[in-house]
Amino acid sequence: MAIKIALAGNPNCGKTTLFNALTGSNQFVGNWPGVTVEKKEGKLKGNKDVIIMDLPGIYSLSPYTLEEVVARNYLINEKPDAILNIVDGTNIERNLYLSTQLMELGIPVVMAVNMMDVVEKSGDKIHIDKLSKKLGCEVVEISALKGNGVTKAAERAVKIAKSRNAAPPVHKFAPEVEDILNLVENKIGSGVPEDQKRFFAIKLLEKDDKISSQMKFVPDVKEEINAIEKEMDDDTESIITNERYVYISSIIDECYTKSSRGKMTVSDKIDRIVTNRFLALPIFAVVMFIVYYVSVTTVGTWATDWANDGLFGDGWSLFGLEVPGIPVLIESGLNAIGCAAWLQGLILNGIVAGVGAVLGFVPQMLVLFIFLAFLEACGYMARVAFIMDRIFRKFGLSGKSFIPMLIGSGCGVPGIMASRTIENDRDRKMTIMTTTFIPCGAKLPIVALIAGALFGGAWWVAPSAYFVGIAAIICSGIILKKTKMFAGDPAPFVMELPAYHLPTVGNVLRSMWERGWSFIKKAGTIILLSTILVWFTSYFGWIDGQFRMLEDMELDHSILAAVGNGIAWIFTPLGWGDWRSAVAAITGLVAKENVVGTFGILYGFAEVAEEGNEIWGSLAGSMTAVAAYSFLVFNLLCAPCFAAMGAIKREMNNAKWFWFAVGYQTLLAYVVALCVYQIGTFITAGTFGVGVVAAIILVIGFVYLLVRPYKESKTLKVNTKNLARAK
Repeated sequence: MAIKIALAGNPNCGKTTLFNALTGSNQFVGNWPGVTVEKKEGKLKGNKDVIIMDLPGIYSLSPYTLEEVVARNYLINEKPDAILNIVDGTNIERNLYLSTQLMELGIPVVMAVNMMDVVEKSGDKIHIDKLSKKLGCEVVEISALKGNGVTKAAERAVKIAKSRNAAPPVHKFAPEVEDILNLVENKIGSGVPEDQKRFFAIKLLEKDDKISSQMKFVPDVKEEINAIEKEMDDDTESIITNERYVYISSIIDECYTKSSRGKMTVSDKIDRIVTNRFLALPIFAVVMFIVYYVSVTTVGTWATDWANDGLFGDGWSLFGLEVPGIPVLIESGLNAIGCAAWLQGLILNGIVAGVGAVLGFVPQMLVLFIFLAFLEACGYMARVAFIMDRIFRKFGLSGKSFIPMLIGSGCGVPGIMASRTIENDRDRKMTIMTTTFIPCGAKLPIVALIAGALFGGAWWVAPSAYFVGIAAIICSGIILKKTKMFAGDPAPFVMELPAYHLPTVGNVLRSMWERGWSFIKKAGTIILLSTILVWFTSYFGWIDGQFRMLEDMELDHSILAAVGNGIAWIFTPLGWGDWRSAVAAITGLVAKENVVGTFGILYGFAEVAEEGNEIWGSLAGSMTAVAAYSFLVFNLLCAPCFAAMGAIKREMNNAKWFWFAVGYQTLLAYVVALCVYQIGTFITAGTFGVGVVAAIILVIGFVYLLVRPYKESKTLKVNTKNLARAK
């Protein structure tokens, strides 16, 4: 029978790093039943009978957040064979609060004190033996990042899980609290296992609503609660919290020796600069500029040029040896076996041209994902959330909204799902509506194509795409917060800033691969099917009353051309009324990568790199540079792919709100793209007409919505009137 070990700890304590070290690639990632909190489990390396469950990072077992509810429900209902409690040695006092609660669950606990190398480097000392004796459980010291002590921690957890021997909690509260707890435990009776009575008694005493609703069979404990609150002149939840911290203080006094109190750490010194109220935003802007510049314009471009020109093109030279590209090899093979013309067209002009056009941009995406993984792992992105909170709050959004947006930089779907952590319903809905404005990995090929093909690889195009997304979020926050639907103060934002550290190469590469592989899998499924459909509708049509396969010069008579011409007029004011561009934008609703793949099919090129390819002339012939930027802006801001729209529908849980969100995104994208093209054309070419007038009116209206005063809420008005009367 499999042994289940749960990893439990605070956020940023190194829990996931330990999980990766223990399980390697033997992982399964999903969602907890009924919620969108990520669920990770894996098999212990070298022992497939041991299942490791990576619980969400939590600060306590009180049901304040969805993560805490999920973790507590698992520990109580599933009752794993052991808990491996990961504690951050550099913040041990705060981490021990959760530990004291875990030891009340009646489940064997092994504590792993992480980051011991950092503790020792700072000159501090944690006395492991004393800590073990004081807590009443086995304690091991580890460094999850370096792999030190990881195997030992796993072995101890497996050993104690097999023994199924949960030591009773060593610590006791004040005598008057213990007396009340004994009375509550007696009332619980045989309704719960003996080893869990203390945990449930404490939760009943704390007036935990969820536990109280589960234990309706227990007689009312209000009398006991009133008695202790009267005796100690405080509410029971605060009493229990204070008792825990008294116990934790005694542990710290006996088991922790600090070399120099009050001395600034390296992280503190760095934070004085990167979180400075004046320097924080410029530093963030420079960092993101460098990330996108290197990813799209320099290193990423070199790799993508090789992929497009060589791997998915005519081939490349390797130490003087000419290596043919994939399309050349496939075409030679198909000719050798005498493949039918229509099948050759499907494979070469459909699958290879479409999927190859998308996969050619994978190198750029991997470079971007490496940068993002490094910034997240080193601790900088946590500071960005703190920085953005100060900015977002001025515009009606909470810093909590930036976390989903950060996650959405890889893929919009998990970013939208991460909005579940926002308690305020108004802020949550606003976050869902605006998260996909941040360019996700799937939009990067569009950015790269436009930057290279129509702007000659200009350095500013890729970074500007990121800042267009940020501007759209801020402007949306201002405008929406001034409506009745979203009026109100943003939710407070509190988060832990982890110490800076240099991430391991393995962890950065793992994060990059997980994101990149997700993109590649999509190219092999959704994009493959989409490219086949696009190829069929673009290479078949009616000529002279006959339905047949078309030649490259006859695509204007295809099914897709008929559909494209029917909708192209909608996009004419945006500068790209060509049917190919209109169709590419629409196929982007299935998956944003399809935009590039569709161009690859419709222009008949497997490779769609930024420089030196035939598609440059084709795109330049269908749109101007200003129109191209309008096309880019529209695809950045409009309704996301079907998968992300599905996530919006699930998270909104309301059809009206779903259509409002999608409609708002599409309308904003259309208005901004129209203004970019019309005003841009007026400035660059001096063209003036109805479109320019409409754009100017829209800009004036947009500015008005931004600067108009906030509407005071009815509650605030009533309170103000009552205050005036009282005076």
